[in-house]
Amino acid sequence: MITEILLAVVIILLLFLIFLIYRGGRIESALLKAWKESGLDESVGSLSIYARDIRETHKSIEQMLRVPKERSSFGELSLETILSDQLPPDMFGVRKRILGGKIPDAYIKSTVGLICIDSKFPLDNYIKMMESENVEEKERFKRQFIRDVQYHLDKISADYVCPEEGSAEFAFAYIPSEGVYYFLVNEAYQMLREYARKGVQVVSPLTLSHKIELIKAGVHAKKLSEEAERVRNDIIKLSRHFENINELWRVFYEIHLKNAGRKADELDQAYRKLKEEFHRISELYEEE
Repeated sequence: MITEILLAVVIILLLFLIFLIYRGGRIESALLKAWKESGLDESVGSLSIYARDIRETHKSIEQMLRVPKERSSFGELSLETILSDQLPPDMFGVRKRILGGKIPDAYIKSTVGLICIDSKFPLDNYIKMMESENVEEKERFKRQFIRDVQYHLDKISADYVCPEEGSAEFAFAYIPSEGVYYFLVNEAYQMLREYARKGVQVVSPLTLSHKIELIKAGVHAKKLSEEAERVRNDIIKLSRHFENINELWRVFYEIHLKNAGRKADELDQAYRKLKEEFHRISELYEEE
């Protein structure tokens, strides 16, 4: 699509140039001078190179998706890239042994358990369907492709949807191609819904990215909830400590401190009486 747009821009510019050339030599000279001074000739050349690179890259990706081994590697690589771009390292794992010895292509740690992701997908019959020009043959390859998908989703369900072992109640079947994903959405929507109910969700790069953001939000909300619970527990502990201190202070103040005050008053009164007595005796001695 980008290649076609770039080529269309180039063609329009060339047609405009030809039109102005026919309007007269002076316009032609002025236009050529403006064309060179503005650097449009270099820009058009760069656009052509860019368009060629896009075509080559597209062909390389198409070729990669044709070969099962390379297709598998491409799916794993793109999956790992998405996970590492969107999640912290402690929230996901790649090709690690979990769930009693199973090794999914990747998994995400969520609030509902480990979400396993399988990035291998049967595309051979899909490619044959897209390349075939025979209507009946196309339909046959389409039916076979959907059967391949069903078989693969059944396997994911059996291997990676096992809450009793610590997984979430669902797993992801990752398709590294938006085109294949939307083909299934359009041609086998009901089947995808049935497997989603069974716990296997088919995702593309875009839909997986969206789901990862929801998972992150859930994990973040759980962490906030846990932090709030810790604060609540700390406040409860502090309140209990305060109650203990309050009781100690009450006993000390109402019993010991008040008693000490009363005793101090009694001692002060006795001291005053003794002082008065000494003073009286002293006065009598002075009179003699």
